[in-house]
Amino acid sequence: MKLATFSAEGEIFFGAITDAGDAIALNADFPHYATLYEAIADGAMTDLFAVAEGRAATHSTFAYEMVMPDARRILCVGVNFPDRNAEYKDGSAQPKYMSLFPRFASGFTGHNRPLIRPPENHTLDYEGEVAIVIGKTGRRIAAEEAYDHIAALTLCNEGTIRDWVRHAKFNVTQGKNWDRSGAIGPWLVPFTDAAQLDDARIQTHVNGELRQDDTLNRMMFPIREEIAYISTFMTLQPGDVIVTGTPTGAGARFDPPKYLVPGDVVEVSVNGIGTLSNTIEDEVV
Repeated sequence: MKLATFSAEGEIFFGAITDAGDAIALNADFPHYATLYEAIADGAMTDLFAVAEGRAATHSTFAYEMVMPDARRILCVGVNFPDRNAEYKDGSAQPKYMSLFPRFASGFTGHNRPLIRPPENHTLDYEGEVAIVIGKTGRRIAAEEAYDHIAALTLCNEGTIRDWVRHAKFNVTQGKNWDRSGAIGPWLVPFTDAAQLDDARIQTHVNGELRQDDTLNRMMFPIREEIAYISTFMTLQPGDVIVTGTPTGAGARFDPPKYLVPGDVVEVSVNGIGTLSNTIEDEVV
């Protein structure tokens, strides 16, 4: 069983997704939470699962929304695999510190929904990643205790407008936050075992072609270190999302580049979490 945000008949719900793929709306059981994010931020994830256990599905037909569409803090780790560092062809060794940048919830959509290519620039690219959701407040968290602060796992296609990440000398924020250019979902999977991350393999397919394929244990900055480093300068809070880094194989690194175009289908898959699938559409202006 997983947790998700979904819509049906013009309403938005949060609740559980059964192994059969049906949905169990839990809004009425938790009226004091307006959203899944509020429930996670209040530490109620276990309560959601307990109420959903054995409950009949409320919806067999529905559409996935961005899993926490009102997430307040989404922090992304850049260039976090050794082959990704080599892709830049600048001769640089592994950096001493990780690269970080913020993304906002408005830049993401849900599973089975289109990523939007804007008219201003057509260099929309994919980046398949694992995202972790913090479940326990912490500051200056020791790396060996970092996993104790994770509540759940999900997937991210950290869609990027490549030309716009080059607009400034030192930041990439403007290329990373176009409305609905990326996706997070389909759901949250409870984090219960270190092996869910330590043994995970991430793959990204575009129109069935394998483009990205790597294991999380090859990260230059493992997730334990990400949590430790980030919590040094900011208090991590329940509901915070860390997008942990993408392997080599993004479209920009092909010669010529393979940017996304309308009609493409991008699938990000991780064993034990699932598959996040999105099509591509041009923005209607």
